[in-house]
Amino acid sequence: MADILAENLSGKAVMGSDGTELGQLYNITMDLKTGALHDLLVSPHEEVRSGQFAFEQDDRGRFRVPVTRVQAVKDYIVIQR
Repeated sequence: MADILAENLSGKAVMGSDGTELGQLYNITMDLKTGALHDLLVSPHEEVRSGQFAFEQDDRGRFRVPVTRVQAVKDYIVIQR
């Protein structure tokens, strides 16, 4: 995967590999000591039902998508469902 600046990812749409739109990227969590990326925090679309996706949610309802699930970053961030 090519290098992409984080500032270009903020607000980018996130969709499943099956074409289902999940929401928009809110932020990315990382380990400050190692610099390893952990999770994408995704603000879900209003149409997304609770339980529709098998991802943990934070206290504000944002999905925590492990970065290991990212398949592609282009017009959308595509994740494995």
